[in-house]
Amino acid sequence: MEIMRLAGLLSVLTLTACQGAGQPDAVAVKNNVPTEWEFNFFTPKALPALVTFAVVQDADGTVYRFNTLNRTPDLPKVIGEWNDKDRASGGHWNRVERPPKHILFCWDSVIDKKVYETHLTLSAAVVEKMLRPSENKDYRGNTVYYNNVQIGLAPEGKVAVWLRGIGAEPNYRVIPAILTTLSDDKLDICKGVTKSDFSYGYDADIKDFIKGKKYPYGNW
Repeated sequence: MEIMRLAGLLSVLTLTACQGAGQPDAVAVKNNVPTEWEFNFFTPKALPALVTFAVVQDADGTVYRFNTLNRTPDLPKVIGEWNDKDRASGGHWNRVERPPKHILFCWDSVIDKKVYETHLTLSAAVVEKMLRPSENKDYRGNTVYYNNVQIGLAPEGKVAVWLRGIGAEPNYRVIPAILTTLSDDKLDICKGVTKSDFSYGYDADIKDFIKGKKYPYGNW
C-alpha cells in the first residue's frame, strides 16, 4: 500500500514539479552544513546501464525533476558482487538542497536489454544520519557530513544503496525503507520515457567479459 501511495505521489510530481526552490532564510544552512546533497548511480564492470529520468523529493519536501543526469559509470573493481569501497564520482546534475528521501528513477539496462523503473525511499534513520556531522573527519581534519548517496544497478534489475564513506572510510550500506523495481508491462512513469530498443547488441568489451560466465554474472 505504501508503495502504491509513493508511486501515485511521484506520478503527480513528474507532471507538475520543476526544479525545487531554495528554503526560506529562517532555515538557511549554518556553519559547515552542506548546501547540497548528491546522488550518483553506477554499475558493475562491463554490465552497463543508463539512468534516463529521475524525480527526487528531499527531506524538506522539495521536489526535483531530472531529465538530464550524470553519467552512469561501470566501476572496474566491482566484479561478481558489491563491495563497500568503490564509489562513483560526482557530476554537475545529480544534486538536491537537502538529503534525498524519495527517489524514483528510470533506467535502461543495456546488459538486460530492458527498461526498469525503481521506487526508492530512505528510512528516517538514514536521512537523520545524513543531517548529522560524521564522527569521521575528512583528509584535512574537517568535520563533514554524509552528503552523497551511491546507487548500484545490476542485472535482473537489482539495486543496492550506500552512503559514501568519509575519506578512506568504507561506504555505509543502506537498507531502504522501500525498494521496488518494475519492468515490462508493469512500467508506470517510465513507460515510453526512453526510445531504447536494445537492437544494437553488446560491444566487444561486454562480450569478452561475459564470455563463459553465467547470467546474472554475479551475486547481486
